[in-house]
Amino acid sequence: MTDSNSFTLLDQRIQRYIWAEGWTELRDAQELAIPLIVEAKRDVIVAAATAAGKTEAVFLPALTHLLGSKAIDGLIVYISPLKALINDQFGRLDRLCKDLEIPVWPWHGDIAANVKAKFLKRPTGVLLITPESMEAFLCNRGTSVGAIFAGTQYFVVDELHAFIGSERGKQLQSLLHRVEKVIARTVPRIGLSATLGDMQLAADFLRPTKGAEVAVVESYAAAGELRILVKGYEELAVERQPEPNDSEEDKGPEEIAPAQIAAHLFKLLRGSNNLVFPNSRREVERYTHILNEMCAKAQVPNEFWPHHGNLSNELRCETEAALKQHEHPATAICTNTLELGIDIGAVKSVAQIGPPPSVASLRQRLGRSGRRKGEPAILRGYCIESAITSKLELAVHLRLETVQMVAMISLLLEHWIEPPMAAGIHLSTLIQQILSFISQNGGTTASQLFALFVTPDAPFSGLAPDDFKDLLRNLGQKDLLTQDSSDLLLHGQLGERLVNHYSFYAAFASDEEFRIVASGKPLGSLPVSQMMHVGQHILFGGRTWLVEEVNSDEKTIYVVRTKGGVPPTFSGGAGRVHTRVRQRMRELMATTSDVKFVDETAQRFLRESRAAYARLSLDKTLTLDQGSQVFLFTWLGDAANEVISCLLARQGMTAWIAGPGLEVMKKGNTSEDIESVLYDASIEEPPSLLELLSGAQNLERAKWDWALPQNLLQKTYGSLNLNIEEAFNWLRSTFPDGATRPRPSVKTD
Repeated sequence: MTDSNSFTLLDQRIQRYIWAEGWTELRDAQELAIPLIVEAKRDVIVAAATAAGKTEAVFLPALTHLLGSKAIDGLIVYISPLKALINDQFGRLDRLCKDLEIPVWPWHGDIAANVKAKFLKRPTGVLLITPESMEAFLCNRGTSVGAIFAGTQYFVVDELHAFIGSERGKQLQSLLHRVEKVIARTVPRIGLSATLGDMQLAADFLRPTKGAEVAVVESYAAAGELRILVKGYEELAVERQPEPNDSEEDKGPEEIAPAQIAAHLFKLLRGSNNLVFPNSRREVERYTHILNEMCAKAQVPNEFWPHHGNLSNELRCETEAALKQHEHPATAICTNTLELGIDIGAVKSVAQIGPPPSVASLRQRLGRSGRRKGEPAILRGYCIESAITSKLELAVHLRLETVQMVAMISLLLEHWIEPPMAAGIHLSTLIQQILSFISQNGGTTASQLFALFVTPDAPFSGLAPDDFKDLLRNLGQKDLLTQDSSDLLLHGQLGERLVNHYSFYAAFASDEEFRIVASGKPLGSLPVSQMMHVGQHILFGGRTWLVEEVNSDEKTIYVVRTKGGVPPTFSGGAGRVHTRVRQRMRELMATTSDVKFVDETAQRFLRESRAAYARLSLDKTLTLDQGSQVFLFTWLGDAANEVISCLLARQGMTAWIAGPGLEVMKKGNTSEDIESVLYDASIEEPPSLLELLSGAQNLERAKWDWALPQNLLQKTYGSLNLNIEEAFNWLRSTFPDGATRPRPSVKTD
């Protein structure tokens, strides 16, 4: 440590702790961050790989500042997206802080009331808290907020990437803004993350309107060895005999590939700790069940545990405990609940079944492996493709599951990740913050709300004054707000009831799926991440269904079996796909270059994909006739494709996102008609959101969207889900000035 300038900046008691821990040097991120943080004079982002020492990079200098500060009641507020992370950090910080005589206070729903009471009596030290608990602070202790946070020296935001572009992120910005207004000073903000792509975007999120002043620490310490293998499995669709109590989902052909993948996992993963990520809760349960049965059949102890958001906290904790203990190996079959930095001990490998929701998600997951010195990070990918038949099913012939996974891994290796939709206006969260602020202060005025939330330096500064008035007016009509004779805004009867319920403090709604109902009989449920249209086909339970009605209030899609036609080419994935991923997929199909990290079967899938791409001339094909439907190839991401589907819907056409393009129902239209509509759109000014989303169903996604007037619901949906600029750039490049207008087909009666 003798040649470390940063080490000398730390308090001597912290230096002694470092020596006692046997550290021989500070890590790269720590050397860079300590000088920036120790004086508590600026906002800082620390971006470094998982297990690169980010927590210590922040807390060693922050605690040094606290020890040397003249403020008797100095406070560090650490904000985490997960209770489990708070518990982990408490374990890491408590031993260090005990020697420093600095108290550490975990604060969430499972913490005893007497512990919280001790903190409130003297709010000093380190407070570990979630945004939801901070919301409860402001709602329920309005008169005490100034005293509680008076000594705050830092706000530390862990897993910063998990907040950017989300309802919780806008809630977090609002809470920090509100606290700073109460204590009448700016508090340095420190953001931590292992998964940030655009640092300027992250800085703008951490300190809105002043992102250019945020210091950024990026650790470029050499990464360890990375081993990747993608295995392909072909689904032969063996018919099974239906059981009497089978649901519609179970009546389709028997799938053999999942059992083959499970057998491979069973053979390779037993004896070590691992994480396996299928793409849904249903698949988590399926693979856990198969693997448990394999353990029982082999008469060996079970090593496979489930972990997803629908499980009780007790069951999730059992899985986490199994991973942490060292006596017996354990593998978690999980959703994104184990993506973030919960301490689950050393993980040997990560398995991904099917393409991940995003490249960012894949990077976060892979960061859980290879954390021990000298051990490689290991990623195993598993892709299932249906057997090719004479029927032209594009998803099958193009081998899209495999191509998408290979594309995402190649982008990961280039250190690219998706930028979040950071420009979203999140009006659902504004409603929550309005109701919360009224609780904090016992009432407020419209002008006070506007000054706090909508002025240029405020979290919702993009909202026009007239839109803000419309919002307040609608909240009154929904009985969320009422106004007394002195113009003071108070909770309406419904607002009072909702604010007093424990679920109010969360800005996000629980994950909801739409029920699928046919002839009054429930078929199951399906997560829906894009607009649905009447007349659209969906694939469910191995069968094709026609959407007859979408009821957003009841979260129900009413369907009937289709007669004839083909099922939708692409049934959608676990996340919204970025244009960069789709373009990389096209590049992979158009080239003959070898991919070194795929097995023989996956390599065959790539060859078959490239052969189909060449056979169908997809390098220059815009539309492809599929009988009752036309496929429109855009090679754009979902946010731009959804805009194009709206443009077609304005002309009476039914279209929906389908992988690298859209499927359009013919209904008397031809490819030329579709291209003609797109040509006309390319030479016109983009329509307003009101025009673009006219007639669109199921736009309510966020918790309080139901309370928005229709025009603001469309604006918030558009800001979060649509990329109009990218869609129109594609239209204009596809139909450049001077291009011949596609000739519409001649319709005959």
